Order: sequence, then structure tokens, then C-alpha cells
Amino acid sequence: MKTDLLLIPMSARWADMRAAALAADEAGFDGLWTWDHLRDPDDDDGAGVPEAWTVLTALAAITKRVALGPLVLNVANRHPGVLANMAATLQAVSGGRLLLGLGAGGSRRTPYAAEQAAIGQTVERDVIRAQRVVDAIALMRRLWSGEKGFLRPAPPPPIIVGGFGPRMAAVAGRHGDGFNTQALHPQLGELVRIAREEHAASGRDAARFIVTVFAGLEERWLRPDSRARQMVERVGVDRLILLMGPPFDTAAIHRLGRLITS
Repeated sequence: MKTDLLLIPMSARWADMRAAALAADEAGFDGLWTWDHLRDPDDDDGAGVPEAWTVLTALAAITKRVALGPLVLNVANRHPGVLANMAATLQAVSGGRLLLGLGAGGSRRTPYAAEQAAIGQTVERDVIRAQRVVDAIALMRRLWSGEKGFLRPAPPPPIIVGGFGPRMAAVAGRHGDGFNTQALHPQLGELVRIAREEHAASGRDAARFIVTVFAGLEERWLRPDSRARQMVERVGVDRLILLMGPPFDTAAIHRLGRLITS
């Protein structure tokens, strides 16, 4: 199981994100992620939120080893045809290190609906937003597979679909290359089962399906003898993504990296 670091972008500064990314790349973390949000719902007067794709592109240019991904892109924020070309470009910039997280965006019941309203986006019903993820994946794959004149990624990045319920787990399995949810989700095992079974039923190689989960940055997740880490390993998690907030303690990143590599 790989261990990744997610840099929470709320009120973060680029200089601090850059330093944290370089530390993670040196310390032994396997991947770097950030959230796709445009404002901090808990701090209207804060410093703002660096945009996910711009940050990832910059990190791709300065890191050497770690995988890179958004957790997860809101499919409503970027036209999937444009996103296909963005992803193909970032795959080239990073040397094939992109993990393309994709999701339906926050529902009307979440505080993130306000950021969609602020940029003129309507938050649709859950079923409509889920279908948009399906449609986006289909269009991106068509463009990547040789649509005349479009940039083709080499190799195409795996599409990891984020979600918290059976509907999105099924979408991830049937249409994506991976599934992301919370490490401490009360139905984690069931959601992973649904995603893997749908992936197998789609006729694709089940061994290549990627299950990722996220959790708070605590040492228990890094210790092989801890119940928390053993629990996600039993479920079949491939990548454990640990969340770290700004200003990002680079000394702590190096210290935690030693637990990963020991």
C-alpha cells in the first residue's frame, strides 16, 4: 500500500505548498494531492484557495518522483473536452505521474454549493451530477484514443472517481480506473466491494483498479502494526492519502517519511 500526502489548499500560500511538495518528494511519500475548491467555506475573510490544476502543474515541474493528483476535480468546473487536453499536457509535463481524480462535486447539502453559485454554476440533483461524471469520462477517453488532432497522453492517466455512496462507487467501478472515499467511512468495505465488482463486470483488468482513501495525518496510519493501517490494508486499499493543512511543517514531513521508509 502506497502512502501519499494531500496539501489542504484553504488559505495556503504557494511558497509553502512548494516547500512541502519538495519535502514529500525527498522524504519518501509516494504521491501528492490537493483539493479542487475555489474558496474556504469556513473563512470568508481568509487568504483564498490556490487553484488545484495550476498548483499540480507547477508541482509536476519541480518534483521528480511522486505521483500527482487532484482529490477530486469537480466535473462541473472544467469542460471535459478541455480537461482531456489539460490532463494529456500534465501527463507529459510530469513524465506520466498523473492520477486523475474526478467527481460530481458537492451536493446542495454541502457548504461547497455556495462556491458553485458564486461562479454561476447550478448544483444539480445527485443523479444528474453522477451522469455528468460518466459522460465526462467517455468524452475524455474518446479524445485520448485518437480523435484527430487532439493531444494523446502516454500513457492515459488512470481516472479515479471520488464518492461516498453506492451510486458513485458503482460509477467508479463501471467507468473509472479507481475509487476514492474516506478511510473511516462506515461502509468502506461494502463500497470497495461494489466498485471492484462493477469494474470486473465491465470486462477490464481487475488487478489494475486503484482504491484510494483519505484520512487525517496521524502517525497511526503510518505504523504497519496499527489497527487503523491494518484495517485499510484488509479492505484492499492501494493508496492511503493523508491530509495536511497549511503552513505545512516540512520537518514533520521528513520525520513521517522516515516511518514510511523504515
